[in-house]
Amino acid sequence: MFQSTPDLSSHRFVRACLRQPVDRTPVWFLRQAGRYMPEYMAVRRHHSLLEICKRPDLAAEVTITAAEKLAVDAAIIFADLLLPLECMGLDFEFQAGEGPVIHKPLRDAAAIDALQTTRAGELSYVGEAIQRVVAHFHGRLGMIGFCGAPFTLASYMIEGGGSRHYLHAKKVMYNSPDVWDALMQKLVDVTAEYSAAQVAAGADVIQIFDSWVGCLSVEDYRRYVLPHVKIMVQRLQKTGAPIIYFGTDSATLLPAMNETNAEVIGLDWRIPLDKGWSDLNHRCAVQGNLDPVLLFADWKELKSRAEHILQLAAGRPGHIFNLGHGILPETPVDNVKNLARFVQEYSHG
Repeated sequence: MFQSTPDLSSHRFVRACLRQPVDRTPVWFLRQAGRYMPEYMAVRRHHSLLEICKRPDLAAEVTITAAEKLAVDAAIIFADLLLPLECMGLDFEFQAGEGPVIHKPLRDAAAIDALQTTRAGELSYVGEAIQRVVAHFHGRLGMIGFCGAPFTLASYMIEGGGSRHYLHAKKVMYNSPDVWDALMQKLVDVTAEYSAAQVAAGADVIQIFDSWVGCLSVEDYRRYVLPHVKIMVQRLQKTGAPIIYFGTDSATLLPAMNETNAEVIGLDWRIPLDKGWSDLNHRCAVQGNLDPVLLFADWKELKSRAEHILQLAAGRPGHIFNLGHGILPETPVDNVKNLARFVQEYSHG
């Protein structure tokens, strides 16, 4: 029904991921389907976050609605980073005001050893949602699948939720490196299978979210994370889909992240786009990198900042305009729509 390998020549978003020339800068937004959008909140009034994720009709609906309302160049499937935890045998829930909570976090080798790696097929509902979105757009937009990076997922699993210092996760890294590596390998196995299934369902690109990796020093990243991400990227590249690797607060890590050989590296807003690209030796495409809080600014300021990012990209093939992190709740929708239109109409001159 769907090709397992995407048609890489069909869309400017995919072409930009591959650093091929495009007619204009493609644009999409992290968390473009979210709590700032009335249509999404209308769905949430009747369904929990996990219910939306697990029902392909609802996940496809909120994905399509956001992409069409914003008129962006790519749709990213509505899902949650933590979905693979359930098929590994680790339950979690979302608590109001606290985000995800894992009631039995991993704190010893036995718990990590008990994690399962053969049940990724239970996440097929994400692929079904992707099929629905792809069928709706008929190639008019790029289709992004995604997964969590092994470090970020491991940190959630060990900490039991959000964290400021990552004390428990780092204790495992430093004191039990063999146990840490075993957990990371299991996560790579599950997320690689899960992501490959998304490509088979029609995703053109896979984004790997390493949301928490900025808490690491360069030395720790290279020792405890990079080898596993390199393996993960290599496995996913066998699908034929370009890979976007994104972490926040990661400016110091960019040269090391470059060694993953991902086709695209996402930049957050803390580093100028041209400096970030230079730190990557212009090996890859880059995605970013407007501060999402600027979407609360007046249009003159927002336009000026967006234009500055486009000027720093200087028309070089391989820039995808995005935010440096996800759209925040209460963000004015018209600002997001106007920003997308401005980027699409901008001329590099």
